[in-house]
Amino acid sequence: MTSPGNTATPDHKPRPWVDLLVSIVIPSVILMKFSGDEYLGNVNALLIGLAFPLGWGLFELIRYHKKNFIAVLGLISVGLTGGIGLMELDPQWLAIKEAAVPAVIGLAVLISTRTRYPLVRTLLYNPSVLDVDKIHQSLEEKGCVDEFEDRLLKASYYFSGTFLFSSIMNYVIARWIVVSPAGTQAFNEELGQMTLVSYPMIAIPSMIMMMLIFYYLWRTIRRLTGYTLEEVMAPHLLEKEEKKKESENPVARK
Repeated sequence: MTSPGNTATPDHKPRPWVDLLVSIVIPSVILMKFSGDEYLGNVNALLIGLAFPLGWGLFELIRYHKKNFIAVLGLISVGLTGGIGLMELDPQWLAIKEAAVPAVIGLAVLISTRTRYPLVRTLLYNPSVLDVDKIHQSLEEKGCVDEFEDRLLKASYYFSGTFLFSSIMNYVIARWIVVSPAGTQAFNEELGQMTLVSYPMIAIPSMIMMMLIFYYLWRTIRRLTGYTLEEVMAPHLLEKEEKKKESENPVARK
């Protein structure tokens, strides 16, 4: 029997459609359609609607040990939204909160460039995605370490800029959509609309910018080391890719 202390943390597999459904769609529908007195009421709809992203975030943290700065900040953000609604604060505080969360992350990215552990390494240039040891060895052999570090620093600045974009857009959208007093049915409905609108107007452009930053980083690695993407992928990703190819082409295994 395996002792509880040896139980490994299960691998976290990205589930974007589940994330979208639980964190965006369900809360928005509850807030927009069930806030009336004939359904859940303002307070219950707010609590139940926000319980979905909050519960999902806590599940991710506990189940997969995703105890990182951004995940915790996301949970705090959901909690603050609930607090603003329950305490019936001025809607401008919601806009400030919406802008503050990505602004704090962007500031943290900038500050981390002055430390031994820049966040861009943790999020984009890390062993779970790339074979960083192999890349670093090649950079040392070619005498390109300093040039790569300069490029990595630029990537950090670009990365911070994506959060500045999110911060500004969050504030503008919150001030544009949420205008009713907190604690009312209209506030809940507007909060639901803001949640739906923010995904295509903020999340998708931010993801595209992050993909471009990763491409910039990858092009730098390609130019300085001469490796292809497949040659510098993390070993466990290559192993998964090979297994997938074998399962899709049983003839090749014979």
